[in-house]
Amino acid sequence: MKYSKATNYALHTMLHLVITEPEQLVSVHQLAELQKVSPTYLSKILTKLVKAGMIESTSGANGGYRLSRKNPDPSFLEIIHAIEGKASLFECTQNHNDSCLIQRVMVHAEEQMEDYLNNRKMSELAAEMKAWHSSRTE
Repeated sequence: MKYSKATNYALHTMLHLVITEPEQLVSVHQLAELQKVSPTYLSKILTKLVKAGMIESTSGANGGYRLSRKNPDPSFLEIIHAIEGKASLFECTQNHNDSCLIQRVMVHAEEQMEDYLNNRKMSELAAEMKAWHSSRTE
């Protein structure tokens, strides 16, 4: 199982926006520079996050991105779905119904993973990151 690089960049972008002051706008160039990725490529990812309602964009010379006021604390699963879609990770090639035992195991495993990712919020990770940084400076 492997998520796309776009999901990796989206997760890191969202973490950065969570730790940024709520009203502060961050430009696509700043976000791209932090991750060493092309602004054009990152812009496509940001567009998906805007469409999913996780971030807001403001255009213009002083424009940029910030967390959505409607969903200021997205889960990992919400971010992953915004980039990857909601398709199942496993598709049985032999039997496409619930009687396939392999399909049942794989669906159950995927449900457990999704539950975990849905319960992990970006704000939790931001708090862990702040605690880690403060412990290193003491």
